[in-house]
Amino acid sequence: MDILWEIFIILQANVLVRISAQPHLPKINEGWWAYKEVVHGSFVPVPSFWGLVNSAWNLCSVGKRQSPVNIETSHMIFDPFLTPIKLNTGGRKIAETSNSFLNRMLNRDTITRITYKNDAYLLTGLNIEEIYPETNSFITYDGSMTIPPCYETATWILMNKPVYITRMQMHSLRLLSQNQPPQIFLSMSDNVRPVQPLNHRCMRTNINFSMQGKDCPNNRAQKLQYRVNEWLLK
Repeated sequence: MDILWEIFIILQANVLVRISAQPHLPKINEGWWAYKEVVHGSFVPVPSFWGLVNSAWNLCSVGKRQSPVNIETSHMIFDPFLTPIKLNTGGRKIAETSNSFLNRMLNRDTITRITYKNDAYLLTGLNIEEIYPETNSFITYDGSMTIPPCYETATWILMNKPVYITRMQMHSLRLLSQNQPPQIFLSMSDNVRPVQPLNHRCMRTNINFSMQGKDCPNNRAQKLQYRVNEWLLK
């Protein structure tokens, strides 16, 4: 059985997600679900129905470690054993420079080549250091994928510093379509899953809020090291 290990960078929320080992399953029809109401007349399940229309997606309804969640300081626990994140960038050092990654990815010459679903364009020379914020502070919790089948195999890491985007860059993103050209235009906006219950999960952070009497159920140092996808280093 094949095992997949992946790292995703989500620019909109400045979140680094690590997907742990999971079986290589047959691809589920990704077109048969939606974040928001569709306009072409046929029923496509929105997030509240994901877990009801497909038994393979039942975690979307009954899972106890679903994402995303609200990040509230009152629920955070300072964990002194959380060491700074170390990214394997092939020897290249991380620096908080101008965000040339977004400048290159969202410029007119690039963005017009990937307007519709399944459009592809090879953009080389991008580097992780251009979108990684200059901070060692972060928050982490165990969660899930935010799309069906909502597997609870993700460790979410939120850096305590935003990645800035200009109004024009946001406008460029909203000119992208989630559909193919023959279909009614459905923009890449409001494409987020609603907030899920935290339940009894521990939300750990290496930010010391000086909360007395708070202990995290963890008594060993965790060395967090993640290998960056090769395409980000080219």
